[in-house]
Amino acid sequence: MGLKKPSYLSSSLLLAGVLALGACVTINVYFPAAEAQEAAEEFVEKVLGDEAADAAPDAGNPQSFQAPARPSFDFASLFISSAQAQDADITIRTPAIQAIQDRMAERFQNSLEAHFTSGALGFGKDGRVVLRDATKVGLKDRVAVTQLVAEENRDRDAVYREIAVANGHAEWEGQIRETFARQWVASARAGWWYQAADGGWKQK
Repeated sequence: MGLKKPSYLSSSLLLAGVLALGACVTINVYFPAAEAQEAAEEFVEKVLGDEAADAAPDAGNPQSFQAPARPSFDFASLFISSAQAQDADITIRTPAIQAIQDRMAERFQNSLEAHFTSGALGFGKDGRVVLRDATKVGLKDRVAVTQLVAEENRDRDAVYREIAVANGHAEWEGQIRETFARQWVASARAGWWYQAADGGWKQK
């Protein structure tokens, strides 16, 4: 007749597994997609100006953002306290972020807007600006426009990183960038160009 192993051993292993899972979940605080979307919309509409607020999202556009529905019960809530969940938010109201936003708004409204309207520029799928058709820019202006695009992309890269760091989660930079990439398209005006996920260009 075999010896029966003590039941406390399996119970201890189960408890250790649950605690380990809890530790992992607590460290990897969820990305607040809905809050990030709201922050991106506020930021982008200030940069693009008043008309951006009137640009209705295109429901048929695969690039348009749809915030994922949250489940009625979240298993992670067993391990993440309500205080931790509330801390998972997105803020764009820091001096560094607002300084970048002001530069981008001035650059866009004084220079870049006309080139989006002409079709020379488009919104890249990576949240950057692309000179998609240089022939729509006069020869004498191409160097200046290329320089403006480079400056704009430096600011965009910086602000995605700065937002993630300012919110205490540098690892969110990629998700911040993806959220903003969708919002630039959602706020674009009719006739402007954007890059689809497959790299092809489409006109809104």
